[in-house]
Amino acid sequence: MLVVNREIFGIGEDRLEQAGACLTAREIAQQPEVWREIAALVAQRRGALDAFLAPLLARRDLRIVLAGAGTSAFIGECLVPSMLRQGLRAEAVPTTDIVSGPQRFLQPAVPTLLVSFARSGSSPESVAAVALADELLPDVHHLVITCNPDGELYRMAQGRAGALALLLPDATHDRGFAMTTSFTSMLLAAALAFGVLGPDVVAATSAAAAQVRDSALPLLEALVARRFGRVVYLGSNELRGLAREAALKLLELSDGRIVALHDSPLGFRHGPKTVVDADTLVVVLLSNDAHARGYDLDLLRELRRDGHAGRVLALSGRPEPELGDDCLALDGAGALAEPALALPFVVFCQAHALLQSLALGLRPDTPSMSGTVNRVVRGVTIYPFTQGASDVSRR
Repeated sequence: MLVVNREIFGIGEDRLEQAGACLTAREIAQQPEVWREIAALVAQRRGALDAFLAPLLARRDLRIVLAGAGTSAFIGECLVPSMLRQGLRAEAVPTTDIVSGPQRFLQPAVPTLLVSFARSGSSPESVAAVALADELLPDVHHLVITCNPDGELYRMAQGRAGALALLLPDATHDRGFAMTTSFTSMLLAAALAFGVLGPDVVAATSAAAAQVRDSALPLLEALVARRFGRVVYLGSNELRGLAREAALKLLELSDGRIVALHDSPLGFRHGPKTVVDADTLVVVLLSNDAHARGYDLDLLRELRRDGHAGRVLALSGRPEPELGDDCLALDGAGALAEPALALPFVVFCQAHALLQSLALGLRPDTPSMSGTVNRVVRGVTIYPFTQGASDVSRR
């Protein structure tokens, strides 16, 4: 973690501690440095990863299921478009869907690699999804990417044939309520493991995120001061998954007081655009892909031309004259592939959610005033699955 003048996002650590925000602030701020550790870890484990993955990825009929619950599920959404582009048969399926409908989302006739993303590795759905895959799939392998050596998923993978665990550094195991470092680190680790990103991009990605952390405070404070009641995040392809995570982060850290939505720029016109009013901030996550960026810019122009939104902000990997002043343009990020561009973008969104939480008088490390939403989900009953039970729907 880098702390300048003992301040994080313009707030002294003593004040953050008193406000119940120190854990979350540190975990957001440390990410550029932690990502370099992730790159070193994956490089160190490259031999084991290749020995495990290469024979599987050589199978043309292999189905790769990227699974997790909540924020961990959105990691798959940020990766699948790039994996498909590589020719891999990849799908993002939340563990919450697998558990409630195993026969709908698991295909026994298809060899499967289940990639489980888990901060704690002990959420009931994550553990149950692995058990269901073992029960229903004759040919299944497991890659566990987790932040917790004491989690059930990590222990499950130890010494087990057909399974490999990639344990991330302790700094990734967020102690605050919201997943921040854990989300970006698991995303980066998987992107490096599957070759979606090369290790050479990590330096530029970290530098772009450090720029956000160290320079974006005036913009963040201006957004918080407007007290928007609604925030919409829009992104194409891989950045659509990121938009979903950004919306969840604001929803969580504002304890539901701010309505946070997500969509793709093209999809937004098809009804969801009706949410826009003077109390709405729209954040357009501009793609670096030239084809997708054209559609992103079209909607950006349209929203600004409409004049209905309280503010329309663009996040961009490079400056462009037409973006105007309502833009955060990052230095040296214009050539980053989308999964890499997502990382500095989400640091901005996380920091906005943190400062908004503080402005609302909440405690970001434990933002749920009612106590009904927990850091690790509790209260989930996992029901025994009986094969054939779903046949009633076809009668």
